[in-house]
Amino acid sequence: MLLRFRVANVLSLRDEQELSFVVPSNLESGAGRTVKLSDGKQIEVYPLVGIFGANASGKSNVLTALMHLRTAVLDSYAQWTSHQGVPREEFALDAKASAESSFYEADFVLDDGVRWTYGFELGPDRVEAEWLHSYPRGRRQEWLDRDASREKEFHFPGERIQDRARLARTTRPNALLLSHAATDNHPQLSPIYRWFHDNLWPVFPEGDREDRERFTIQQLQGPHRERIEELLRVADLGITGTRVDRRADGSTVVGLVHAGREVTTLDWQRESFGTRSWFALLGPMLLALDTGAVLLVDELDASLHPRFAAEVVRLFHDRHANPRGAQLVFTSHDPSLLATPSGGRLLDPGQVWLTEKDEHGATELYPLTAAEPGEAENLTTSYLAGAFGAVPGVIEGQIGRRLVAVRETEAELT
Repeated sequence: MLLRFRVANVLSLRDEQELSFVVPSNLESGAGRTVKLSDGKQIEVYPLVGIFGANASGKSNVLTALMHLRTAVLDSYAQWTSHQGVPREEFALDAKASAESSFYEADFVLDDGVRWTYGFELGPDRVEAEWLHSYPRGRRQEWLDRDASREKEFHFPGERIQDRARLARTTRPNALLLSHAATDNHPQLSPIYRWFHDNLWPVFPEGDREDRERFTIQQLQGPHRERIEELLRVADLGITGTRVDRRADGSTVVGLVHAGREVTTLDWQRESFGTRSWFALLGPMLLALDTGAVLLVDELDASLHPRFAAEVVRLFHDRHANPRGAQLVFTSHDPSLLATPSGGRLLDPGQVWLTEKDEHGATELYPLTAAEPGEAENLTTSYLAGAFGAVPGVIEGQIGRRLVAVRETEAELT
């Protein structure tokens, strides 16, 4: 499970920001999952967190930074060529940022209960630092300490990692040692690599929907068909089932069966954008629930009715629907996800994270708990009123008044 993610100098995230799944020690939460650690202790971890904020406040950049972390681990050795340097996107609104390193760190627990911390710093041309820490008995064990500014770049405290000399000698300056080790199926480091391979799956509303549709269609042809059809039916879209046909050329055509005066299978292109968005989400979501993966969903409410988005939240909260402890990180503009129609809370305050930009254009990420909301406070109402920040600084009617003023000025000039 993912416990924490830290990042700095990436996209709009200038100074170090942290996103945490750990239930604050001063909060009682029915949403937290108990994770047993290898040292015998327990920790409460949320199965999902939501990031809310105004347009262009940096919500999506938090998810993109998580994807950059995963991509670096998976691709730095195999795909970052020696002459390419290091592909990165540092903070663009400060000229000093380009000369500074970009920082990434993840804190997570493997299936055996051992907690790990892995991180690195990327400069323009090389990996400036890389570290790996383990907590098998509650106390930190250093496994890797890499610092490109030292004469001896790689240090292996405790000499716990096998084949250290060869890894240090053959790891390129612009590649992560973890990536290199995994290509040789290193017995100790490959499980760490596989955690990144099996987690941080992105679902973004633009650009990849057709890929997700194809993936869900593949799932329809396997053991997930009944569950996908059931989720389509309960969404109250008028859909009673699916139809999958194979063309002579081997391609697959899917149709959603609608019930009316007669059963009709619509051409896929005629389905509504909302229906296709819901369908495209089902495959990745069910796979994450089955495998216990961490899923990243940008704009969960995009093209989905708020009730659909709320049901996704409930699925990850439900211990029966989510028995393997899958996790969800989502962004949203919709404050109705903070509360249920009956006035209760769909999310604990500790699951709500907010983004807003400072005067320099840098994103600040902070938990709703920092605002200390009251136990009975309506989070949706308070959020819309600006009590927690992270809302557009627009006064009611301001846009219309500004538009009229500009039009009158233009009329005077002509």
